[in-house]
Amino acid sequence: MTAVMLSTMVLCFALTVSVAVSIGLASILGIQASNANMLISVKEMFGAINKFPLAAIPFFILAGNLMETGGISRRLVEFAKSIVGGIQGGLPMTCVLTCMIFAAVSGSSVATTFAIGAILIPALIKHGYPKSYAAALQATSAELGVIIPPSIPMILYGVSAEVSIGELFIAGVGPGLLISAVLMFFVWAYCKYKGWGKNDGEGRLGFGKASLQAGWALLMPVIILGGIYGGVFTPTEASAVAVFYALVVGTLIYREIKIRDLYAIFRKSAISSSIIMFIIANAGLFAFLITRAGVPDAIGRWLEEVLQSPAMFLLGVNAALFIIGMFIETSAAIIVLAPILAPVAMHFGIDPVHFGLIMVVNLALGMITPPFGVNLFAACTVARISLDQIMKHLLPFVGVILLCLMVITYVPGISLALRDLVYR
Repeated sequence: MTAVMLSTMVLCFALTVSVAVSIGLASILGIQASNANMLISVKEMFGAINKFPLAAIPFFILAGNLMETGGISRRLVEFAKSIVGGIQGGLPMTCVLTCMIFAAVSGSSVATTFAIGAILIPALIKHGYPKSYAAALQATSAELGVIIPPSIPMILYGVSAEVSIGELFIAGVGPGLLISAVLMFFVWAYCKYKGWGKNDGEGRLGFGKASLQAGWALLMPVIILGGIYGGVFTPTEASAVAVFYALVVGTLIYREIKIRDLYAIFRKSAISSSIIMFIIANAGLFAFLITRAGVPDAIGRWLEEVLQSPAMFLLGVNAALFIIGMFIETSAAIIVLAPILAPVAMHFGIDPVHFGLIMVVNLALGMITPPFGVNLFAACTVARISLDQIMKHLLPFVGVILLCLMVITYVPGISLALRDLVYR
């Protein structure tokens, strides 16, 4: 059964069949090969998505789309630009800072790419930055959407590995701030080296005026994250609060969302949510079958024999996840791999929350690496360029994220210090 499933999945990937269909087809053929009852597929697929924390996913996606249409994202850009936009390279730094703030509500890197990229990619090009650099920067910065809490992949890891989602969220603050700071320093130094961005301060609002205009937008992450960590509501309930807040601000305060816009917003959100849920359902069936076949136990024993120390285990896992992330969508990879790898990590004495951050940050790299990097496709769509044009400027960004990943991997305190302060 395992051989049939893996060979089918690899063949489908080679034929560029979508990830969800590849995993689902492999699972169905695996059931046929083992002569099991086909009703297993219905039961396990429904069971995979019949989990309360997963309700947060469509709500966070809807909140991100409401923020984009309601003018919240544009005001966040102006606020970030008022802080760092006055120095050379300030506009690329604005991109990173805005994505960090936007990520504190949206939970999705693709939503962040479209919402912020639609504003900043044209602005970067207008200020003389190469179109390929603008797209690569936006795709990389939007990766913060799944690292800064709240995060959809963290929700999926928490459900799959049975780890507290609240602890994962607060543990993501340190890695998110680290990556943001390193990216901002890198783009500033790179712009200095290239001589770009000497006029980035043109049209910048003063800090006071920008803060006043963005006040309601800035209050949103404070309410959402403050409510979660203050025990006012759960991460799932926070997603519904985010939708309500974005809708009220966009329609009644900023008045940029009209009644006629709601259908398109809901339709876009429903399509995005259904795609993720379809992946989760198929990945849940796949994970059930390989678990029943004993694959996780076999992999665990093999890893324990080959990788004798926690440091070697983490290095091996990072190498494997980096390659897997290039070909498999982040959500599907987490659902399939988390139940396999998390117990092995715990055997090596690695905190499951720390390991979850390692998985999320590593697999988020897959969003900016070919051939299936969803952020790349989104950024290229906004910038109207082909994928091959972006590669020259993308590689340095990938190197920066890899460096941050190694620091996050081998310095657990970056992820766990705040968690331990709040929860222990």
